[in-house]
Amino acid sequence: MVQGRGSSATMLLFCALVLCSVMAHATTFQVGDAAGWTFNTVNWPDGKTFKPGDTLVFSYSPAAHNVVKVDEAGYNSCTASEGSKTYQSGNDTIKLCPGKSFFICTFPGHCQGGMKIAVNAA
Repeated sequence: MVQGRGSSATMLLFCALVLCSVMAHATTFQVGDAAGWTFNTVNWPDGKTFKPGDTLVFSYSPAAHNVVKVDEAGYNSCTASEGSKTYQSGNDTIKLCPGKSFFICTFPGHCQGGMKIAVNAA
């Protein structure tokens, strides 16, 4: 059965409304709250609910820290594999994709000092 142009336009409008609705409900989280991205943030995600499309904002001094997106093994071992995405602006904004995301600081000793977070956007 061939659909007319009206049904295609209706479907496009519907998709746009759904996308806008999802985006309108996205939340922005300041990692570490007022303290920002610093030591002992490992428990910062506790009690928070993250959804795909939410944004994490990492605020820190780029001379003292960075943010590296790693896999779970990198999170557990505090090491970044080759090709891991590194952020170093001091005000990094990262949109969450569905599933688990892991972030660490790779400055020596920082991840071991609790400068790492794991979040699950479900």
